[in-house]
Amino acid sequence: MKKPSHSLLHSLVTLALLLGSAKADPQPLQDYCIADASQPFFLNGAPCINPSLAASSHFTTSVLSKPGNTKANPFGYSVKLTNVSNLPGLNTMGLTMARLDLDPNGLVPLHSHPRASEVTICMKGTLLVGFVNTSNYLFTQLLRPGESFVFPKGLIHFLYNMESVGPAVAVSGLSSQFPGTQIASLAAFTSKPPIPDEVLKRSFQISNQDVARIRRNLG
Repeated sequence: MKKPSHSLLHSLVTLALLLGSAKADPQPLQDYCIADASQPFFLNGAPCINPSLAASSHFTTSVLSKPGNTKANPFGYSVKLTNVSNLPGLNTMGLTMARLDLDPNGLVPLHSHPRASEVTICMKGTLLVGFVNTSNYLFTQLLRPGESFVFPKGLIHFLYNMESVGPAVAVSGLSSQFPGTQIASLAAFTSKPPIPDEVLKRSFQISNQDVARIRRNLG
C-alpha cells in the first residue's frame, strides 16, 4: 500500500485543524471562567478571574427583568442581552439569553445570527415567527404565551407582533456567547462604506429613487 505524500498529509492536518476550529464557541476546560472585564486586551471570549474569587453574584443578573426602549428604532422593538459584563459567569458557557419587547405590530426584522441557533418562547401577546432555509422555503408559526420556536444557526428569520393594541414579550436562548446579529435591510442599505447603488438596484430589482428612499428611511 502506497504511503500518502508529505504534501497530502500536510493538507489533511491543515483541514483537520480548520474543521476543529469551526465550532460556535470553545469548550470550557474548568467549572467556570468568571469574566474579568478589567483586562485591557481581547481574546476569543474574555479572560478569567481567579476561580477562588467566584461568588453567587457572578452567576445572576436582573438585566432581563425590565423592558427595553422600543422607540430607539423604526421597527418598534427592543432586545436586551446577557453578556460577560452583566452576567460574567456565563463566560465560556456558549450561551446568551435575550429579552425581546415589541410594540403593537412591532417587528424584529429579517436578520440572522452567524454564530448561534436560537430558541424563542412567547411570554406575552401573539407572535408570528419564521425562518427561510437555503432552498428559500419559509417555515412559519403563530406563537401564543408558553409556545416556543427554534431558529437554525445562520438562517434569516423574523418575529412580528400580530396584536394591533397590546405589546408582546419573548425570551430567547442562543447557543453562543457572542451570537452576532446581522439585520438584512441595515446590512444592505446602511453599510459603511455604502454598497454601490448599482449592486443594490440589480440585487433587489429597484430604481435609484428606491435606493435613496430606503436609505433615508433606515437612516
